[in-house]
Amino acid sequence: MRLVERVSSLLWGWHVLALILAAGLWFSFSTGFFQIRRFFTWMKLSLGEEKKKTGGVSKFQALSAALAGSIGTGNIVGVAAAITAGGPGALFWMWASALLGMMTVFAENLLAAKFQNAPGALGYIEKAGRFGKKLAAVYAAGCFLSSLGMGNMAQTNAAAAALEEFGIPAVGSALGLAVLLFLVARGGIGFAVKITEKLVPAMTILFFGASLAVLWHFRENLPGAFRQIMEGAFSWKAGASGTAAMILAMKTGVSRGVFTNEAGLGSATFAYGEVRGKSPAELGCMGIFQVFVDTIVMCTVTGLCILCSRAPGLEGAQLTFFAYESALGEWGGRAVSLCTALFALATPLAWCCYGREALFYLTKGKGKTCYALLYAAAAALGCLLPLNLVFLVGDAFNGLMAIPNVVSLFYFSKEIKNFEKDRSYFYKISK
Repeated sequence: MRLVERVSSLLWGWHVLALILAAGLWFSFSTGFFQIRRFFTWMKLSLGEEKKKTGGVSKFQALSAALAGSIGTGNIVGVAAAITAGGPGALFWMWASALLGMMTVFAENLLAAKFQNAPGALGYIEKAGRFGKKLAAVYAAGCFLSSLGMGNMAQTNAAAAALEEFGIPAVGSALGLAVLLFLVARGGIGFAVKITEKLVPAMTILFFGASLAVLWHFRENLPGAFRQIMEGAFSWKAGASGTAAMILAMKTGVSRGVFTNEAGLGSATFAYGEVRGKSPAELGCMGIFQVFVDTIVMCTVTGLCILCSRAPGLEGAQLTFFAYESALGEWGGRAVSLCTALFALATPLAWCCYGREALFYLTKGKGKTCYALLYAAAAALGCLLPLNLVFLVGDAFNGLMAIPNVVSLFYFSKEIKNFEKDRSYFYKISK
């Protein structure tokens, strides 16, 4: 166990998170904070009407698949864990990491659209200098392994636990999820988006409906919740103990923010790569919107529900369940259980497609059935096994993706810095 912990801290420690944040900060600064300056542009491009598809998947389908991959249990129980570990101020630092992460995902999508010699992020990683192909192989191995661990087992474990609230035993969840994910892994992104384009809007509406009801019930506590967030984020005036609390809030919020929206992993590029008829900058803008919805909107709603409910002496997921049950009664608890199950289901639907593409890159297109069987088995095991070890191993696999990905992003930093000068990137945004 200690060896696994050391490897995990080496590949996914604070230094890796700092590297990811540095990329987001650099791309934000070098583009004049495009995500703020052109807020209405990327919102319009992401939410605007779409012409009839010319092949591949539609813009909405790709966005729903990308959101399915990044929206998971972290948006519900993960936020509660962040507040437990880092206090209310952790939520502010989740916002900060998301603001920078918007430009990291923008850069990933833009470069993936330009370099289409390989699927998703593998295209630009492969072209990142002399060692590009070796970096791409490391990234592909990390993506394949992450799809089985954090993208699958960790999520199905949470889904099974949530479904038990509805009387569905873990064995039943294991069988059902294994069959579903086998079919998706066999069918690829084209099959997955047919599910996610219906699942993502439905689960989002359910979650927001329940959350708004909770916030309305505790509306008098909203000003106090925002005050707690800001005081917790900037508590250095309280002396040494206050400074330590601020640092803890910062570390927890940043790490949870990166974990939630997957900025720096390049994973969503596999979904956006199937969109046809869109410029690289347009796909980059959709990445900004993805992070905005995932962290700025959804994590904030969860965090405010928790802080407004003022749960007495509870920690982690219990905070979330207390908030909804105290406002909405038994049905509130059932609603958050269902949302947890749906969120946990959405993630492996997308990640099986990411992992499949990564495996195909390593095996030259072979192993479709083997991967589908392996993915189904991992889903079933995730429902039945305790996953403390899986989380540690999963963090290490994420590091195998993040390090070569961010190094490659820096290699092409001039492409990102000057993208507005290139009309082939920007032809539609500038209209």
